[in-house]
Amino acid sequence: MADARRQLRSGTVVLGGMGLLAAALTACSSDDPDKRCVDRDSYNLTKGYKVVADKNCTTTKSSADSAWYYEGEKRGNWVDGGSFTKPRKASSGSGGTSGGHGVSRGGFGSGKGSSGG
Repeated sequence: MADARRQLRSGTVVLGGMGLLAAALTACSSDDPDKRCVDRDSYNLTKGYKVVADKNCTTTKSSADSAWYYEGEKRGNWVDGGSFTKPRKASSGSGGTSGGHGVSRGGFGSGKGSSGG
């Protein structure tokens, strides 16, 4: 019985620690989306876009065709899986939609319709 109680306590500590970690990461997140400066002409089907120095995206006198690439997955000096369009900030309380108007449809547990009898 003591072994079962000890295992339960250790599982509770791990789960509690994960909750604290998630809360800390959420609190520390910035409003700016993840972005990297890439060379638009460097696209490779297996690698994505080549990451270049940020100064190429911040100056107007750039020799390369560089642009900000948002929310991509970086692998070495390459990034893929993102977009050149800056994501909009989600308004609080909107359920993750940026406009605040979610789509609601009936389904299991929706409370709409009648129960069979």
